[in-house]
Amino acid sequence: MDATSPNSQRRPFSIKLWPPSQSTRLMLVERMTNNLSTPSIFTRKYEILSKEEANENAKQIENSAYASASEHYEKEPDGDGSSAVQLYAKECCRLILGVLKSGPKRETSFNICQGPRTFIELEEAEELLKPLKDSNNHYTRIRFSNGSFSVGAARVAEPILVSLKNQLRELDLSDFIAGRPEEEALEVMSIFSKALESCDLRSLDLSNNALGEKGVRAFGSLLKSQNSLEELYLINDGISEEAARAVCELLPSTEKLRVLQFHNNMTGDKGAVAISEIVKRSPLLEDFRCSSSRVGSEGGIALLNALEMCTHLKKIDLTDNMFDVEAGITLSKALLNHKSLTEVYLSYLYLEDEGAVAIVNALKESAPSLEVLELAGNDITAEAASALAGLISEKPLLKKLNLAGNELKDEGAIKIGKALEEGHDQLKEVDMNYNSIRRTGAKVLAQAVVRKPGFKLLNINCNFISDEGVEEVKKIFENCPCALGPLDENDPEGDDDDNDQEPRVQGEGDEEHELESKLKNLEVGQEE
Repeated sequence: MDATSPNSQRRPFSIKLWPPSQSTRLMLVERMTNNLSTPSIFTRKYEILSKEEANENAKQIENSAYASASEHYEKEPDGDGSSAVQLYAKECCRLILGVLKSGPKRETSFNICQGPRTFIELEEAEELLKPLKDSNNHYTRIRFSNGSFSVGAARVAEPILVSLKNQLRELDLSDFIAGRPEEEALEVMSIFSKALESCDLRSLDLSNNALGEKGVRAFGSLLKSQNSLEELYLINDGISEEAARAVCELLPSTEKLRVLQFHNNMTGDKGAVAISEIVKRSPLLEDFRCSSSRVGSEGGIALLNALEMCTHLKKIDLTDNMFDVEAGITLSKALLNHKSLTEVYLSYLYLEDEGAVAIVNALKESAPSLEVLELAGNDITAEAASALAGLISEKPLLKKLNLAGNELKDEGAIKIGKALEEGHDQLKEVDMNYNSIRRTGAKVLAQAVVRKPGFKLLNINCNFISDEGVEEVKKIFENCPCALGPLDENDPEGDDDDNDQEPRVQGEGDEEHELESKLKNLEVGQEE
């Protein structure tokens, strides 16, 4: 048939509407930018965005709408793309309205902690604090840490803080008078305190200011006006017995307190007793830290008795104090009430086996979601290993285990390793350095953790592992060498007081096996 015949069939002609050209997409971004940043019925109802923020949002809106429409188009490849175009337009409109309803992004945090510590004088303060003078600012969080304020600078800050105290919720004044003479430092603290009186804070950080009792009382106006405080940090503040009593006296209410942290102070027993009074008034406490504060058994027991009432506790850190076995037993009784505990830091407390076993048995009965357990440097021996292994085997969510600086030796290391073998897929770090561990214990620990998904570090340095044992451990970690800590301080010829010979487990060969009879058919939790 002649191609020019009127009866010849003609192939239908179609126009594909999708995808749009790049120039069309850019034009749409420009239009949306104008819609978001110029007066209209919608921007009058909500708020106009700046040109820069409007353009950023327009690009995100267009990309999101384009992706949704393209996905839709892929499901109907034989169509002309008209339904994809409709979806593209609909998504753009929906997302524009969402951005308008959300309003412009507002900066809520003001932070001068940039770079090294600086001495802030009057002139610097005028320039540095200028953003806070804007009557339209929305700052609810201020951090003045790492800038040492003079009296002149404090006077500049005073009226600004007065104007902000109805909106301020979080205040960080840590390390803000460093290097100032005592008289000047106390005056600066008093100026800030009076300016912020009646400020309804949720979080207050006064750390690293060497406060002592004088400094605490310089903040008296601020502290006495706090009735809704949820977090209080007094770290490295020279909190003596007198300073601790002042804190207890000045705080009117701690009923909403969730975080209370003291660290590296000189609190002592009587200071700890004063802190225990704060703890007793804090039923919602979730995070308590009183570490490296020279607290002995008497103060420790007072704290622990008070903590028994804090049934919402999730984290406790009492590291590096002068507790003893008796305090450890008291702590074990308190821990029985803490079902929500996830992090426990109890290193360097002179607990010994008796105190450690009491704590371990208490945690076994409570804290089902335990993630971190640190009991380093407590003179724990292999006699406590079965109790430790029993606890570990029942805490499948454990992420970090630190038993460094004890005397668990091979027998203890093997029991710990066996307890870690099954489950514990969340485990990230195990620290067993300085434990007089030999070749067999090191291998059992390595084999127990090496295949855990996401495992990051096994630390077994500073032990008595033979050169051959070191090579075997490295072989175990050959596919993930970064997960094995250094072994450069290991002593292959080391000896311990008992002159123990190296044990072996089944399949280990013909090595010495003094402990084999104890370890054969070992069951976690078995008492010797």
